[in-house]
Amino acid sequence: MRTQRQIVDYALRRRALLRELYSGRIGTHEVCDASPYLRNAARFHGEATEIRCPVCRREHVTLVHYIYGDELKTSAGQARKRAELSTLAMTFREVQVYVVEVCRGCGWNHLVEQFLLGRDGMIPEPGTARRAGVAE
Repeated sequence: MRTQRQIVDYALRRRALLRELYSGRIGTHEVCDASPYLRNAARFHGEATEIRCPVCRREHVTLVHYIYGDELKTSAGQARKRAELSTLAMTFREVQVYVVEVCRGCGWNHLVEQFLLGRDGMIPEPGTARRAGVAE
């Protein structure tokens, strides 16, 4: 997406958490705690992946995109399909997106990344930007 910016990747945090799990310092009940709402969001709004769940290794994880922003009003906090994000980016000035991976089998869930979308991040086409006070 052209307007995607301020990307935060949580891969290091994910790896550290899984290292704790695999070493036995934390239990699966601490990381496989997806709420019923998150599991339903994965079912109805999620994007299927080819990535196996790092905990149960039986199912593939699903990515769920949650949107937040002042302009969204009552839509803030809703899960959306990835295909809808392009429309939201062109409609609103700024939308914060959180991507969560979820295993619908065991309940593993982890924040994968967050980023901003929206018209504020659009890069003007060359030759269309005007400088203040300069007439063409």
